[in-house]
Amino acid sequence: MTNYPGASGNGNPSSREHGSDAGFGQRVDQIGSEAQQLWSDARGAVGDLGQTLDLRGRVERNPYGMIAAAIGVGYVLGGGLFTPLTARILKLGVRLAALPLVKDELLGMAETAFQGYQTGRSVMGSPAREGSASADASAAGTPRPPSY
Repeated sequence: MTNYPGASGNGNPSSREHGSDAGFGQRVDQIGSEAQQLWSDARGAVGDLGQTLDLRGRVERNPYGMIAAAIGVGYVLGGGLFTPLTARILKLGVRLAALPLVKDELLGMAETAFQGYQTGRSVMGSPAREGSASADASAAGTPRPPSY
């Protein structure tokens, strides 16, 4: 049988290197200590985040708001963001948000039209145009087409 340098046998104790068992144990200990360090760093980061957000204080000041926030976060994390229900809620929200803008625009148009109507009535009733035929017709209540 041929022995190659650096190759070990099939579990034969005479062919095992004595230092390889110690190296493996040291590596396991190193991985364990790194895992503990990572765990303590993660706990510290969560604690810092909790202090920054002041979650306990927020819950005490506004418990219903925090419940609503938790429901919203759970809905999004649960995969509810891209569902038909969310699309319907967003459509309704956009419509409700646009309603005041549309209302203001329509009121502005109505005010402009009413001012134009009032201006037209005051021009029709002015003394300079009392002798014209269209002024006579409007006074009589019969509408006439405008003359160009």
